[in-house]
Amino acid sequence: MESIGKRIRYLRKEILDITQKEFGSQIGLKPNSVSDIESGKNTATEQTIKAICREFKVRYQWLTEGIEPMYEELDSDCMNRIDAIMTGENEFAKNLFKAFSKLDTDEWKMLEKIIQSLKGG
Repeated sequence: MESIGKRIRYLRKEILDITQKEFGSQIGLKPNSVSDIESGKNTATEQTIKAICREFKVRYQWLTEGIEPMYEELDSDCMNRIDAIMTGENEFAKNLFKAFSKLDTDEWKMLEKIIQSLKGG
């Protein structure tokens, strides 16, 4: 099975075509730390994995387990609605989407439980 480090290298080099320095600066790592993760010398922390997913829009399952697809596929209608909200005048809706975009996996699970309890299920 391909390692997380190899998937990070693939993302950085083949997909994004950026240096380890550029990659690291976007997620708060030094170039040598990126090199150590890619080579397997060190493992990526959970914080680093989440930063990579957030900054480069890759799926957590792809990065950690190699489960395709690499990117979450969103239908164009959904993207159009999100764009309309983000360019509209409803500040509450914009702030809500911004807040959602910062949630990690555990926070999404907690939110799901809250919504299920409100629905009575």
